[in-house]
Amino acid sequence: MLVLPKGVRHIPRFLDIDEQRALVAEIRDVVRAAPLYVPVMPRSGKPMSVRMTNCGTLGWVTDKEQGYRYQDVHPVTGEPWPAMPGRLSRLWEEVAGYPHPPEACLVNFYEPEAKMGLHQDRDEADFDAPVVSISLGDSCLFRIGERTRGGRTVSLRLDSGDVVILGGEGRLCYHGVDRIYPDTSPLLKKPGRINLTLRRVTLPADSSA
Repeated sequence: MLVLPKGVRHIPRFLDIDEQRALVAEIRDVVRAAPLYVPVMPRSGKPMSVRMTNCGTLGWVTDKEQGYRYQDVHPVTGEPWPAMPGRLSRLWEEVAGYPHPPEACLVNFYEPEAKMGLHQDRDEADFDAPVVSISLGDSCLFRIGERTRGGRTVSLRLDSGDVVILGGEGRLCYHGVDRIYPDTSPLLKKPGRINLTLRRVTLPADSSA
């Protein structure tokens, strides 16, 4: 039996097919307002294999000069990020177990050859809030480790509609995507996977809440 690190939860097929289709339609609206772009790594300027955008009051970005950070405008268009769909806010309320709303939804689109190396989500000020990840489209092989880079890792397949929550002791676990399984879902118009990551970025005004 697969044992995930403490604080990490996997909810298979949390979204049914109708909810998945409705969410994809809303994400297409987001992408029309804030087009997908190819981010690059700090210092090296090496392009990532995913394309990304954001919605919400803040968006996660990266470039060669300034590195990983959050900002309130699209790095290419200079326009504010579009509002986060209410469907995502409600999902957060259902699964996050945290009293304050998310401020950012990172939208990553994985082509069939794309992957994501092991990393921590640690550019936020508020580590008490979980990171909530939603899978749409083709399945992937997701790898999750411990809070140190060289720790034990386990792998699991994430299918369309699955939700993963990294919270508590699991909030800073290393995680990544080793591969995409093409043509495993008819949800999207072309092969690939959308990953939505909901995040609280800033500390609440009442940090004792």
